[in-house]
Amino acid sequence: MRLLGNILWHFPCFGFVTSLFSFLAGILLTVTVVGAPIGLGLIQYAKFALAPYSYSMIDKRELHPNKSGNILYAILCLIVRILYFPLGVLFFLWGIAQVVVMCCTIVLLPMAIPYAKSLSTFFNPVGKVCVPVAVMDELERRKAEKEVDAYLNK
Repeated sequence: MRLLGNILWHFPCFGFVTSLFSFLAGILLTVTVVGAPIGLGLIQYAKFALAPYSYSMIDKRELHPNKSGNILYAILCLIVRILYFPLGVLFFLWGIAQVVVMCCTIVLLPMAIPYAKSLSTFFNPVGKVCVPVAVMDELERRKAEKEVDAYLNK
């Protein structure tokens, strides 16, 4: 089923175009060095856009919750995020237009759901990672298990 979703994502929905533009924008921002945190996130998003039914976008902190980052890198990322916001809005509007077009047809409606879930990456691509769906499912299961344990131990 995922294979069919990924195939339909590329041919009637032109998902490869989204992936290509995200990748090119990511490469361009990475070359500037200052925009590297954003560029790396957009490259990860391009990987997601190649197969949205096989991958999910998550924050790196969800993969490594106990790992603390460099404070200077965090400050750079914050400044770059603020400067990136207008470009992020343009990417987001392009994504919303694609979701609206997909929602207009019954056949493409299921393709709009994973794409709409990933649109937050356009506003904040810093620290986002593309992981297989199985990894995302396992992280959600572990998080739910912790919540259940906290609830039962009250």
